[in-house]
Amino acid sequence: MRAIIAGFGRVGSRTARVLDEEGHDVTLVETVREKAERAEARGFAVVHGDATEAATLATAGADTADAVAGLTGDPATNAEICSLTTDHGCRTVMRLSEDLPGEIYEEYEAAVDEVIYPERLGAAGAKTALLGGNFNALAALTADLQLTTVTVTDDAPVVGRRINDLDVDGARVYAHSRQRESLTIPLPGTVIEPADRLAVIVEGERIDAVREALLGVRG
Repeated sequence: MRAIIAGFGRVGSRTARVLDEEGHDVTLVETVREKAERAEARGFAVVHGDATEAATLATAGADTADAVAGLTGDPATNAEICSLTTDHGCRTVMRLSEDLPGEIYEEYEAAVDEVIYPERLGAAGAKTALLGGNFNALAALTADLQLTTVTVTDDAPVVGRRINDLDVDGARVYAHSRQRESLTIPLPGTVIEPADRLAVIVEGERIDAVREALLGVRG
């Protein structure tokens, strides 16, 4: 897969590293020269420029990219980056870094393929570690959507399935981790194993059904 990542901060750098380690072709776009140089020093292809400019994205290879991620700390910037690449037919992912009203969140969600919220996912992981258990509804994203973390059990029906093959009514997997690593954007081909953690956005009224679909147990 060819991926373009805008932003080489905490989230962008980790995402780039994971993709690179799994053999994917990653190009980074960064406005801050020091960060761009740091990315180059780590062996990444880097375009130093503003990813909200079509010419910069073209230089990064947007016309042949399979996916583009706006992972800067500014949601409006990330949304603009994704909007510039929709005509290229590639997958678009944007990062949120602050609490937003439900209608704005839903507007962003409708405009891109995936919305991720690393700060909230990090808090979710910490709370899960403190509370224990395999299925925890941790936060309300909107009036109808819950952020939930799931720890996959040995006999869960999703073990051995690829994340992009999961089709659970009322739920979408937004992040994945293995062996106590931080939650990150899941790759489509990732195969779910026992003890993996999944961060899932769930429709509130579907929580019990989603628990059963993912873990094979009723609420």
